[in-house]
Amino acid sequence: MNNSAQQHPKTVCDAQETFQLEVPWTVRAFLDADSHVPERDDAFHFVPDVTRALLLGFTYNRRVYLHGPHGSGKSSHIEQVAARLNWPCVRINLDGHITRADLIGRDMVMVRDGKQVTEFVPGMLVWAMQRPMAVIFDEYDAGRPDVMFVIQRVLESTGKLTLLDQNQVITPHPDFRLFATANTAGQGDPSGLYAGTQALNQAQLDRWQVIAQLDYMPADQEAAILQSRLPDLPPDTVSSMVAFANLARQAFDQGDLSSLISLRTLVSWGENTALLADTREAMRLTFFNRCDETERPLVNEIYQRCFDVDLYQDSRHDSPLY
Repeated sequence: MNNSAQQHPKTVCDAQETFQLEVPWTVRAFLDADSHVPERDDAFHFVPDVTRALLLGFTYNRRVYLHGPHGSGKSSHIEQVAARLNWPCVRINLDGHITRADLIGRDMVMVRDGKQVTEFVPGMLVWAMQRPMAVIFDEYDAGRPDVMFVIQRVLESTGKLTLLDQNQVITPHPDFRLFATANTAGQGDPSGLYAGTQALNQAQLDRWQVIAQLDYMPADQEAAILQSRLPDLPPDTVSSMVAFANLARQAFDQGDLSSLISLRTLVSWGENTALLADTREAMRLTFFNRCDETERPLVNEIYQRCFDVDLYQDSRHDSPLY
């Protein structure tokens, strides 16, 4: 095993100072960050309940399944906790192209000393299991059945993985951690928003030891995030943007809108506003144009309530505004 797979020296992380959170256990962190540690975002806002669940996963090697609507910051939450713990992290998106061989590995032809030889090349999961590494399975409820059964073996209490072709048993590194993010709680998607997701095998879902839910943040927290990332936006503009987002979500909950505006969309809207110096045109390009034509009048009505401006009016004939 190479040096990257050895256990790194650790230190103690002050959870109160770092996450503004009290936990009844000692939070360990690595002293040094390597190239796999996520980049730290100092403007990130930690949700206490979710952060507590994630720290439980990092500290006690609990398998954590985090679900919630798109753009709510699920993967970012895990990465930002890892960034502050200097914990190496890798994300694997379980789209339809990820195969069993991608996770476990395959025999490949290699050139050694000028000769072609066949060698087993470990897959992403096997590679990560032998290192101090946190693996995040994104879009977990969209994984292929054969891939899911590979992961199920790792979710066992011992977490060992048998490579039948190699007559080898992979024992996880003591600092290997496993997380998953999904848009559903594993029961399927009755809303129809998340095409491609499926109900999870209950035997597998039962192996996730910690289940946490992350919804969209309260208005004041979303406004604080926008303001910290885009300090040049006027505070009243930020407040109106967040008010629009929450009214649009209420319309979605009532069945009047089929498109949901996420925190990610809000940030994109703010970034486009800063680039265009025009909140209305930025809204059209970020969210309005992707809405169903029959629902656009409602979106326009909500926008008028928040900004007192008509989205259908051509803003190019007006002076730039925020």
